[in-house]
Amino acid sequence: MTKYLSATVLFFIFLVIYYIGSFTKIPFADCVGFVLSVENGEFETAATATSHFLYTNTAILIKNLLGLNAIEASRFLVVASGAATVSVIYLTVKSITKTEWASITAAFVFGFSFSFWRNAEIVEVYTYNSLWVSLFFFSTTKAFIEKKNIYIILSSLFLGISLWVHIQNILLIPALLLFLFYFRQEKKYAYPAIVLFIVLFSSLFILNISQGLPFKSPYSSEQGTWVEDSLQQTPVQLIKDFFISFIYLVYNFNIFIFFGVAGIILLYRSNRKMFYVFFAAALLVYGFSTFYIVSDNYVFFLPFNIIFALSIGYGLSSTRYSSFKKVSWICLFIPLGYILCYNIALSTEKGKEVHAFKKYKGGMNYYLLPWMNNNEGILEFTIDKKTAPEPIHWMTFSALEYIKVLKSKGYTEEEIKKL
Repeated sequence: MTKYLSATVLFFIFLVIYYIGSFTKIPFADCVGFVLSVENGEFETAATATSHFLYTNTAILIKNLLGLNAIEASRFLVVASGAATVSVIYLTVKSITKTEWASITAAFVFGFSFSFWRNAEIVEVYTYNSLWVSLFFFSTTKAFIEKKNIYIILSSLFLGISLWVHIQNILLIPALLLFLFYFRQEKKYAYPAIVLFIVLFSSLFILNISQGLPFKSPYSSEQGTWVEDSLQQTPVQLIKDFFISFIYLVYNFNIFIFFGVAGIILLYRSNRKMFYVFFAAALLVYGFSTFYIVSDNYVFFLPFNIIFALSIGYGLSSTRYSSFKKVSWICLFIPLGYILCYNIALSTEKGKEVHAFKKYKGGMNYYLLPWMNNNEGILEFTIDKKTAPEPIHWMTFSALEYIKVLKSKGYTEEEIKKL
């Protein structure tokens, strides 16, 4: 039990951090749609690209078992998943490096990374998805480093389950196949692993087809043509996308990017097979996320960010940087970096302009600060019939549906505004 003490402590530290900073009112984006599904309490029976079958059904199950309302059940799932993911990051780095301080530092760097922290404080699918993805990487690492073959099967299990949370994880299939290829001599484990994954993956299609949905329903959506639009971008747009993706990386990992790059080089030199597995996963996820033109494409980088956080831990463990141990505590000041960037942005004319334009959902607070307490709420916005300077009809549509449901349960408009 003592070997899991640090992971347990990290879990409770980030559980408290994420709960304290969690949203006060249901935020904008897709949050209200998820809460509405949980409020209705009807289990998802189809695994489409936007239904997020496992996330929604898990939240409903928590609501029913714990007797929580839809908002608190959703908050519990997201916050607990976030804290658990940080612990898995620690355990994975510890498995690779056998170095306590580097593992703890990498866990804090990831836990405080903007994209992950933000998603641990709103009602979205990506934190829960990150937990399953991190377990996939944890298992592959265990198989490589500790030669425990049961993790070959667990790798397939966790990635297969993750597909039921978010279909983006099909981008990790090449990494799994390469991983299983490297362990092909362990037939007792590799063959059951590939069969297990095929069963879990194909079940998505079988479930949907049995309900009359088209074959492509698990990976396509009728709500938009985002993939098609992404493929039609000009070279100039693609270069801009790449530049933005680099900005995301810097904002998430600040000076620790250096150790991430060092970790990549170190892994390539020390364990070529494991490097290629992680490289295959990172390349596809980063490439897709960079050129996928949706307004919230930063969330699609999270599986890559997990890999990069592991690389940071590996880089820190290098004897070349052992002296950094004495100042590794600076990772605790990452939140101050967000506050500094926020104040710098608001001191510029462009920052003030963006702040005013996005004021309806919190302005620069929403975009540069990961914590969401005292945030602007979509329900209050909708009830007060406020308008936004950009299209948000899909948000207000779900909000109107949720308001209708709440009123049928006896809530007044003033009570709903506070949610």
